[in-house]
Amino acid sequence: MSDNLRGAILMCVAMALFRVNETCTKLLAGEMPLTQIVTLRGLVITGGTFLIAWRMSALTLSSSPRLWGMLAIRTASEIGAAYFYLQALFNMPLANVTAISQSAPLMLSLAAAVFLREPLGWRRLSAIMIGLVGVLIIVRPGPDGFDSFAIYALISVTIGLVRDLVTRKMPTEMPSVMVTLCTVAGVTLAFTVGGLFDGQDWVAIDARDSALLVGAGVASLFAFISSITAMRTGELAFVTSFRYTGLIWALVIGFVIFGDWPTATTLLGAAIVVGSGLFTIYRERRLGLLKQTPSAKARPPY
Repeated sequence: MSDNLRGAILMCVAMALFRVNETCTKLLAGEMPLTQIVTLRGLVITGGTFLIAWRMSALTLSSSPRLWGMLAIRTASEIGAAYFYLQALFNMPLANVTAISQSAPLMLSLAAAVFLREPLGWRRLSAIMIGLVGVLIIVRPGPDGFDSFAIYALISVTIGLVRDLVTRKMPTEMPSVMVTLCTVAGVTLAFTVGGLFDGQDWVAIDARDSALLVGAGVASLFAFISSITAMRTGELAFVTSFRYTGLIWALVIGFVIFGDWPTATTLLGAAIVVGSGLFTIYRERRLGLLKQTPSAKARPPY
């Protein structure tokens, strides 16, 4: 088995596990407050990430004030992105939320060109614009088809851009797994504190809820490991393209578990977004813009 094939399989597994995480979390909606879900799930993810960092002998901290400032911005952005994404996830079909989130790489390429002055030719710019049209088709702005919670998904993607732009500029002196550990711990702490002031009482959890919480945390943790291993194993441009299999998993899981199937309009918009993203990856590969540095950019999705 070639490295590219092994990396592609691992990326497909990672995307499936991310959808399992989101499915377990979505099944908990209405069962308990959002802050309780994120806190308890976050404890599982934080504990698992700590063990990984310990096994890798990566439990080292930096003394750089600049890095800690960037880490604080990254964590704050992750908190905001998590909140809005989960609000959208709880109130929209899984495939719709996933389809909107697929626009993140396109928007990141555009933001990197604007704020980091990274090169952006007319072909990639055209693909990005077409992809954003696909997002508008999914959201369907207008009195008849507009879903207000789609705005939450778009806000999550936008806030995520801040996190990813900061991550691109972070020094490499702190291991990426430690950056991840600090981030997930910060998110967990933030939602724990938020639970003290949101006016909602935490509820007792039964065996089903416990299984879903552990399942969400474990799936997210192993999805993160699989995605990092995939991007370290194969050619980055090739392996990254398999991220879009997450939409296929979302379609299947959404139909089987929740009985949801997107409209033809939503599927058309999703196809445009995915096609634009794949073309952008192809162009970045041709131009040599994709570097084999995934560990510094990796993040756990929420």
